[in-house]
Amino acid sequence: MYVAYHCITEDEEHDFGNLFFIDSLLNKKISSIVINKRIAMNGRQIFGDKMLINYKLSHRMFSVTSIFIAASVLCLSNSASAADWPQEQPINIIVPFAPGGFTDLIARRLALDLGKTLNTSVIVQNKAGASGQIGSAVVAKEKPDGYTLLVTATQHVIYPALQPNLPYDPKKDFSNIAILALAPNVLLVPANSPVNNVKDFVDYANKQQGGLAFGSSGVGGSAHLSGEQFKLVTGANLRHIPYKGAAPAVADLIGAQIPSAFLDATSASAFIQNGKAKALAVTSKQQLPSLPSIPTIAESGYPSYESQAWVGLFGPPGMPAEIVTKLNDIAQQSNAQKENIKWLSDNNSISLKLSPKQVTEFINSELDKWQQVVNDAQVIAQ
Repeated sequence: MYVAYHCITEDEEHDFGNLFFIDSLLNKKISSIVINKRIAMNGRQIFGDKMLINYKLSHRMFSVTSIFIAASVLCLSNSASAADWPQEQPINIIVPFAPGGFTDLIARRLALDLGKTLNTSVIVQNKAGASGQIGSAVVAKEKPDGYTLLVTATQHVIYPALQPNLPYDPKKDFSNIAILALAPNVLLVPANSPVNNVKDFVDYANKQQGGLAFGSSGVGGSAHLSGEQFKLVTGANLRHIPYKGAAPAVADLIGAQIPSAFLDATSASAFIQNGKAKALAVTSKQQLPSLPSIPTIAESGYPSYESQAWVGLFGPPGMPAEIVTKLNDIAQQSNAQKENIKWLSDNNSISLKLSPKQVTEFINSELDKWQQVVNDAQVIAQ
């Protein structure tokens, strides 16, 4: 029997010369070869998007009844290897930031659980630079075989709005797998501020000539854009004061050198708990278990408001759905473990259970949201 294999791409639909033959048992016919392409031919049977083509072969020559055959299921495609993944090959997780940060810690916890579940080696590599762009660009160009993954953060959806000439397209160049953690920001005022809730804050800001200043850890970060979005949603008269990191912003806030700030909950929580800063609200839709007495901005009179940092798991474009689903399942199982729930809570974050399809919808929504915020607030990257 002769068996013909060929994966036909759209560019090859009319090029039938590149068929590969394997001579095995001498027989007279082969039938029911599956083809995924819609190619005009005589005698075809259509089952949805697939065609079954019958043809006959002799041991030396063949005659194709329906013009030609192609068997995409027999090709060395991504889907064909999905069932065997992972084989004896380590999985590499690229973190596009320096070691020791929140994103890096999330990646390393996931790596441990992936290694245990899949019984394979999982290696975390830090490829920092350009606010996550360098490491992300590496993953975007890798093979979609499940052996190179990306754990990145909110910059993935913010920087396309700030820097349109990125070396990748976040909507097209990644497989969206899972959201590993949400990390809300907090609206803060000094302990001695006369403001006690979000409505008071908006009213107070609108009475200040020139606008009320708010600090953040830097231009274009999640905390900064949380403040810009707050301005757009509430109409509050605010002006941004960027700092080089959260620590100096917190220091000026508790010293009443600035009247307000949007900062990540981890940087702020100790000062909230010891009374040196007053938290008016968290920026997520959900309350933080670690700060249970602090309301959300949404429930404080602005239901459309939602903003938070997050950490997600991605892969190169075109990863087989089976691998994406498997990785998503493992990530969800990891986050559901009691010790991981506690770790997330201790680090002022929460898990988010989304399917791969929902992750894609979330990412696209985030990209659109931050593009609009950056445009409307006229934010310029520095």
